[in-house]
Amino acid sequence: MTLKIRIDDGAPPYEQVRAQISEQARSGALPVGHRLPTVRGLAETLGLAANTVAKAYRALEADGVIETRGRNGTVIAAAGSAAEREAAAAAQAFAERARRLGLGEDDALAAVREALRAAYG
Repeated sequence: MTLKIRIDDGAPPYEQVRAQISEQARSGALPVGHRLPTVRGLAETLGLAANTVAKAYRALEADGVIETRGRNGTVIAAAGSAAEREAAAAAQAFAERARRLGLGEDDALAAVREALRAAYG
């Protein structure tokens, strides 16, 4: 696992850690079951506070990218299906909300496209 934190980057360090681990898990560079360093170990390696790495790990766990197995450590989860399920649930909730607000399908899709452009740059 290779992570690089750029202080001059506009993103906070915890977000950089989260994004890089997430991308490496998604690409297969970090395979399912790969054991991640401890929070303290990674923090020391990257020169970050342990709370910064812990915040990134919490976000990754909430996203279904990693799972913590107590004393057995933190590993890359089978995130594909969990991430897809969560995205489908969020899309369903959005569609229902848009319909209740009286938006037509074209307007709802335009809102989604704009949100995706903002999120992905």
